[in-house]
Amino acid sequence: MRNIALRLAYLGTAYHGWQTQAGLPTVQQTLERAVEKTVGARTHVTGCGRTDAGVHALRYCANFRADCAIPTDRIPLALNSRLPADIAVQAATEAPEDFNAIGSCLQKEYIYKIHNSRIRDPFWVDRACFWPAPLDAETMNAAAAAFVGTHDFAAVRSVGTQTKTTVRTIHWCRAERDGDIITVSVCADGFLYNMVRAIVGTLVYASDGKLAPGDIPGLLRTGDRRLTGPTMPPQGLYMHRVWYKGEVGQMMAK
Repeated sequence: MRNIALRLAYLGTAYHGWQTQAGLPTVQQTLERAVEKTVGARTHVTGCGRTDAGVHALRYCANFRADCAIPTDRIPLALNSRLPADIAVQAATEAPEDFNAIGSCLQKEYIYKIHNSRIRDPFWVDRACFWPAPLDAETMNAAAAAFVGTHDFAAVRSVGTQTKTTVRTIHWCRAERDGDIITVSVCADGFLYNMVRAIVGTLVYASDGKLAPGDIPGLLRTGDRRLTGPTMPPQGLYMHRVWYKGEVGQMMAK
C-alpha cells in the first residue's frame, strides 16, 4: 500500500469548501472521484485543512493510500485528466507510512486579497474582496503586527468547528499594498474557524479608525468576538503555503 502525497491548487468559487458534504460539490469529493477512477478503488483523500465555500488554494497538500503501479511523476497527469479545469494536481511524491496531510503539517500561511479601488475590476471578481472605500495599508500593517506571537485567538474566530484550545502561534502577520491590491499574509501553527477573515476585518477597522493598532492586545485578552472586526467575505482568501518535513516538504516548496 503506497501513501501518495499531492500538491494541488484550486479555485474555490464553484465549491462548498474542501470537505465532502452530502448533495453539495466540494473539492475533496471531486478529487476522490478522480482518484477512484485512476486507481480503480474507492479511496479516502485527507486534506491539510478545511477551506470554506468560495475560498481558494494556491498550494494545498492532500494524501491517499492505494495499491497502484502508476509512477509517481505520472500521477498528476492521470488525475488531471479526470479533474475539472479549476482543480489541478501539480506534483506527487511517495510519503512515509505515517504521513498525514493534516497531522504532519508544521505550519500554514493564508493570504487575503482586497481590491481597494473605487472602480470594480471584473478580473478580480470572486478572487479578491472588492472594497471601494480608501484603506491605509500602513495602519493595517501596524495592526497586523499586534497579532504576532502566541495568544488566545477566541476574539477572532467564529463559532463552528470544535477545538480543544483557542491558543495559536502566529509567526507573521503583515499587510502590503501593490497598486490597488492589498495582500494580508498570516502564517501560524494552526488556525481557528474564520480566524484569518476576522483578523483582516480587524485590520480594516483599524484603517477606518474604529480601533487603534495598540488596542488589539487588549481585545485578544477579552476573548470577545463582538469587539473585533467583521468576518470578511470568503472570495479573497487563499491557502498560500504549507510546510512539512522530508520529501513532502520539498515537494510543497517547489
